[in-house]
Amino acid sequence: MFPIKDNIPTDRFPFVTAALIVANFVAYLLAIRHGGSLISGPDTQEVLKYGAIPYALTHPGVHCAEVARQTATGAQPLGVVCNTRLLDVNGIAAANPLPAWQTVFTAMFMHASILHIGGNMLFLWIFGNNVEDALGPVKFLAFYIVGGIAALALQVAINPHSTVPTIGASGAIAAVLGGYIVLYPRARVLTLVIIILFFTVIELPAWVLLGAWFALQAVFGATGLTSPTSGGGVAYFAHVGGFVFGLLVIRLLATKRKPVPPPRPIY
Repeated sequence: MFPIKDNIPTDRFPFVTAALIVANFVAYLLAIRHGGSLISGPDTQEVLKYGAIPYALTHPGVHCAEVARQTATGAQPLGVVCNTRLLDVNGIAAANPLPAWQTVFTAMFMHASILHIGGNMLFLWIFGNNVEDALGPVKFLAFYIVGGIAALALQVAINPHSTVPTIGASGAIAAVLGGYIVLYPRARVLTLVIIILFFTVIELPAWVLLGAWFALQAVFGATGLTSPTSGGGVAYFAHVGGFVFGLLVIRLLATKRKPVPPPRPIY
């Protein structure tokens, strides 16, 4: 299911939401400039440098990098190794890895592909503008950043020894979705529904769309715990953590809520 638009008008232009979207796309373009492509995203070295790696966050002084072995056909990747002194394929110390705490913030602006960032920014635009309207720009920015940190915290707590980098704005956006469902559960969201080769556009209540989204994240996250190879590299618990943060915190910050327009009559 892909949201297209909701029926809650805003009183002012969502400058912070728009600025976050621009910042994410700028970060994406800068990342692929140093290695990668527009479609497939940044290369592994960029992801490892700017992504948040649970093992590095839970083991101070440790850095993680991809290690490869030189063969007659070229460098063959051996995987990610975490140590206090990293070596590249030539046995030379890896260049200037970021301190782990900085990756908590840089990871929020890194994305794996054009589809990854496109989907995230679609959700942020549709639901972020109304949450920003209810909080105001300063509180919304703080809510977004802290929500992203809370999302990452749960992901790290679930698997503190993982060497897989967590990247993407989806944890922070999940906090926005959690806030939205509290503020506007009865809002109507025009949604594209795709089932194999069949697709249609319908209006769904926000609590149905976002509730189903959250349920899927929780189920997929639990499935990943029991079958670690089935997760597909998606940080489902970051989504769960961000969403729950939004549910719990939004009422403390929201100063106003727009009335929800009634559903359009069907003739």
